Amino acid sequence: MSKRWYVVHAYSGFEKHVMRSLKERVKMYAMEDRFGEILVPTEEVVEVRDGKRRKSERKFYPGYVLVEMEMDDATWHLVNETPRVMGFIGGTKEKPAPITQREADAILRRVKDGSDKPRPKTMFEPGQSVRVIDGPFADFNGVVEEVNYDKSRLQVSVLIFGRATPVELEFSQVEKE
Repeated sequence: MSKRWYVVHAYSGFEKHVMRSLKERVKMYAMEDRFGEILVPTEEVVEVRDGKRRKSERKFYPGYVLVEMEMDDATWHLVNETPRVMGFIGGTKEKPAPITQREADAILRRVKDGSDKPRPKTMFEPGQSVRVIDGPFADFNGVVEEVNYDKSRLQVSVLIFGRATPVELEFSQVEKE
């Protein structure tokens, strides 16, 4: 049998714990040959707090763990009896369905891309309304004209004395409306 990717539903917030538990149980029951990768799909995000850039992880699918495995009674029981696992997603309770190889490849590619170049935690788009929360233009509303993700800065058109004035601000100085 070949290994296929299955989605396991875990308690929210315990995805990493379930991943570690599954890896330990696979070793304990000597089933390494029937299991491949076990992972929580995440990406690195960058946020600016107190003027400092901080990296953190964000889960693509909170509450889910991807498991590459050969499905049979023994492996099904090993996964289902792991603490904080609620079961498999897809198919029936007794016979779960794997995700397609194309879906698995897309998720794995997204995980790889997310670790290569971190994305900002908050995404902005031109034309979007924002509220300035810090700096000399605090409490002004404006419209995003340009976004520079490399420098974490925005070009925002702010109404000052009835005139639209372009202002350059950091991501941390604005919030979405």
